[in-house]
Amino acid sequence: MAPNPLHLGVALDGAGWHPAAWREPNSRATELFSPRYWTDLVTTAERALLDFVSFEDSLRVPGGWLEPSDGAVDQVRARIDAHLIAARVAPVTRHIGLIPTVTTTHTEPFHVSKSIATLDYTSRGRAGWQARVSGTAEEATHFGRRAVRDLTADEIAAAVASGVFPGHVHDLFDEAADAVEVVRRLWDSWEDDAEIRDVATRRFIDRDKLHYIDFEGRFFSVRGPSITPRPPQGQPVVAALAHSPLVYEFAARAADLVFVTPTSAAGPGPVLERVAAAAARVERTGEPLRVYADLTVFLDTAEEPGPQRLARLSELSGTEFDSDAALFAGSADDLAELLIDWNGQGVDGFRLRPGVAIDDLAAVADRLVPALHRRGVFRTGYPGGPLRALLDLPTDVPNRYATA
Repeated sequence: MAPNPLHLGVALDGAGWHPAAWREPNSRATELFSPRYWTDLVTTAERALLDFVSFEDSLRVPGGWLEPSDGAVDQVRARIDAHLIAARVAPVTRHIGLIPTVTTTHTEPFHVSKSIATLDYTSRGRAGWQARVSGTAEEATHFGRRAVRDLTADEIAAAVASGVFPGHVHDLFDEAADAVEVVRRLWDSWEDDAEIRDVATRRFIDRDKLHYIDFEGRFFSVRGPSITPRPPQGQPVVAALAHSPLVYEFAARAADLVFVTPTSAAGPGPVLERVAAAAARVERTGEPLRVYADLTVFLDTAEEPGPQRLARLSELSGTEFDSDAALFAGSADDLAELLIDWNGQGVDGFRLRPGVAIDDLAAVADRLVPALHRRGVFRTGYPGGPLRALLDLPTDVPNRYATA
């Protein structure tokens, strides 16, 4: 294998990332909310030896973050909970990482810490968390506890052009960074050997090895400790999707991985520079932030070339497909060469978004991964160990509260 082997994951979102994906013959539209649909997808990804699957989620119906929900009935307009999907597939998989999206804006960090720690136990050390903000008034109305102002059309245009967002959006990401910090502290609030389980002395835990975190911040006041023992990984993997300097800074403050969206024309260089600059601004120390490039893919199948599949799907939906991530439509060999090229430019890994979940994930397993094997740049078996080891992150994570 090459000295710098590729890291490769996949992002799952319903029937696929194209709005017409559910209308494809193989998409099993009547099963989108069934356990078997999701276990089949994830076991296919594990057969492909991928590093992880991430599960998309939000507190609103699927659609663009800055776009109001509409009354369209020709698209999938429902979601099931990403964390619970991950919990369902954990027992039927053995190696692949599981990274659900859980929002921070309307979710208490104590609940997040407990649920991700539990997933780490049920998956035997394969849990991650993609932290996401909920930035719309529509999402806030589900809870009624706070007001979130929608951006105006002028603010959206200015933000897209400059990458600079209004102050209340900065607050959302400051809150998200605090939420991740609270979660991480709660994961450390039990030392690794806090559980004694000594029947003779009637002591289940050593209370001296449970710690108050006493977090006091602008958004949260959390005493701790957790009621869930420290996860098997110590610190499950934290990820974030970022498109702008503000969110690169959030990722550099809080995450282990950042999913970014370079353009096909410019390549990854400009984004890598912005991520590095953001890490310098927030004075990140310790382990460097891993950068994973997102690509939305429509691969050639035995029946139809990728570009033709994309054109047909867009004709079905009545509009040209658009994505925040670079769009690839073509052969597995051409995609393999693109991944190798971007990896050589400094991208740590890739997260593929299947345009049609079943068809494109099968093409990743049956066409792309063999193409990478022929080039000697991707594993031929899982090495064993937790998700952190699979991603080349340190596995011996010190507990900030542990005493010598």
